[in-house]
Amino acid sequence: MSPRNIMLTAALPYANSSIHIGHVLEYLQADIWTRFQKLRGHHCYYICADDTHGTAIMVEARKKNITPEKLIEGVWREHTKDFKDFEIQFDHYSSTNSDENKNLCEFFFKHMSEKKHITTKKIEQLFCDHDKMFLPDRFVKGICPKCGSKDQYGDSCDVCASTYSPKDMKEPYCSVCGNKPVLKNAEHLLFKLSDFQKYLEEWLPGHTSKEIANKMKEWFSEPLRDWDISRDDPYFGFEIPGYKGKYFYVWVDAPMGYLASFQQFCSKNNINFEEFWKNPNTNSERYHFIGKDIAYFHTLFWPALLKTAEFNTPTKVFVHGHVKINGEKMSKSKGTQVNVRTYLNHLNPTYLRYYYATRLTDGVDDIDLNFEDFTSRVNSELIGKITNLASRGGQMLGKKLDGIIGESDSEGLALVKQAQARSTEIENFYENREYAKAVGCIREIADSANRYFDEKAPWKTIDSDPTSTKKVISTTLNLFRIIAIYLKPVLPSYVADVEALFNEKPYVWSDTAKILNGHKINDYKHLLGRIEAESIAKIVEETKARFAAAKDEKLTAKKATGNSAGSVPAGAKTAALAKDDRNESSTGLVSFQDFEKVDLRVAKVIQAEEIKEADKLLRLKVDLGPLGEKQIIAGIKAAYPEPAKLVGRLILVVANLEPRKMKFGMSEGMVAVAGSGGSQLFILSPDQGANAGDKVK
Repeated sequence: MSPRNIMLTAALPYANSSIHIGHVLEYLQADIWTRFQKLRGHHCYYICADDTHGTAIMVEARKKNITPEKLIEGVWREHTKDFKDFEIQFDHYSSTNSDENKNLCEFFFKHMSEKKHITTKKIEQLFCDHDKMFLPDRFVKGICPKCGSKDQYGDSCDVCASTYSPKDMKEPYCSVCGNKPVLKNAEHLLFKLSDFQKYLEEWLPGHTSKEIANKMKEWFSEPLRDWDISRDDPYFGFEIPGYKGKYFYVWVDAPMGYLASFQQFCSKNNINFEEFWKNPNTNSERYHFIGKDIAYFHTLFWPALLKTAEFNTPTKVFVHGHVKINGEKMSKSKGTQVNVRTYLNHLNPTYLRYYYATRLTDGVDDIDLNFEDFTSRVNSELIGKITNLASRGGQMLGKKLDGIIGESDSEGLALVKQAQARSTEIENFYENREYAKAVGCIREIADSANRYFDEKAPWKTIDSDPTSTKKVISTTLNLFRIIAIYLKPVLPSYVADVEALFNEKPYVWSDTAKILNGHKINDYKHLLGRIEAESIAKIVEETKARFAAAKDEKLTAKKATGNSAGSVPAGAKTAALAKDDRNESSTGLVSFQDFEKVDLRVAKVIQAEEIKEADKLLRLKVDLGPLGEKQIIAGIKAAYPEPAKLVGRLILVVANLEPRKMKFGMSEGMVAVAGSGGSQLFILSPDQGANAGDKVK
């Protein structure tokens, strides 16, 4: 069989948040499929990138007082490390903020325009006069027009699940500043999706599952609506050629990022990009792995965009369900929206990779990650049934015998051949993304091996009949080795340790056809231990603490001097000098009368320690001379990871803040700092000669 040429992508993670264990389901599903194809000798390229544009990125960068480019650079490093440590192996991981992506967006827009698939229309939207920007739906909050629930987003209600226009909300407000928005008209560019209605109706059934195709066809009961592809300045993204102050909507350049990232990869690896995406007679294959919430974009908008420039469309769009935790939607406050990094701080990725594989099918049903079931299943199956085969067999062969795998008895040889004969069945399950069924087959092989081992009881015969005993152990280890090869797409690092144990080169799929005989193995080394309930508890508590700390920090940032605590960047909008940032003018100016209310003093740091439960907070104790000692909780941990070095230093603090009770103690002041945020913050200090308690004038 000739090697297949395959490229696949997973949805691009947004560069405004960390990867959590719900997100990682998709990247794992695609990773398993990629590893399986490579094991079989196919050319398979797994491509992804950070989704970096949009209003949310712009606003978050403003909050941190850094450029959007600086923000997305830091998030890219975080995401790539999290993926690597979770053993997600991309062939190329890029960013949508690239020259290649900009060029492709402009190229496709040129084709859309020339073929008259673009129209213009004035659209009335909510506009924030304070922040000087049109508000995306998720940047509007207010009262649900259907059920009256407060603090709902501008596109849907979490309480009654209704969808609506932000203009229909009661008492809407800008989620950035809290001010009431106004209605304002702006001219937008729209892509005429209705031009592709017939094409898409014919395209859908052959390129996604029957369930998704039928769901998407619900949109065809009426003419498809034109798709708004522009956003107005200010906006972080690519400006549309010929339309100053207008930018491509993020859902234009995000899927285009698949092409741009693959183009980068092809350039570096001498691969023909056009053979995959421009040759209508190509044998290459193109796949997208996505969640059901974005199927609309990938099965309607995306193939229509590709069609405008005569690009090949995806061979298939694979759609999966979401992750629930203990039967419920993920919750930060309950400790169930667990970041991948939090998980990795306490548990090996092998455990969750295995558990997800036992639950993944080719359907779109949600997966429930129940922590008790997770612990029980991994411990009983992966440890108790599978790993235990290697532990019992490997140690007996090495310690009690000569460490050389020999021949099997007739019963054992029959079991090994039965395991080998399941190769095609397991292949088909992997190919069709029926991982739960693949693991089920592998588990059945392990059950047979354990029954055989227990019935033969080699621990009883090893001294009296070492020859027969060795046959039993050799059979058991051969079965374990075949199991490991079948599991390699799911558990790469675990199987790498198995390869080292058996003293073999990295396995390929065809290695299951081999039976070891006269083969020396290495001394058994511990492969994997049980999950302890204590580790799960630590993950939950750390997540709750992070949520509480983030909540406290948000409150601190919003509060005014009279009721806030922490650190305030010098030269920032001086939120610490106004009672409510939402009421300040758009210029951010402060009157002299207000400024004179601030008591800025020199303080000496006498104690400094990190708050381990919080990502950004330090606890300082400072001496203010005649004003006595005060405790300040400040968000400067990233800049001062060794807080003990601050002890004895003179710093500037706002000394007349009303004490505020926070999760981690009382905060009685605010540290004055300068910089762009994160590790780029610098505490302000007086010149030599100043004393603790001196007033700054």
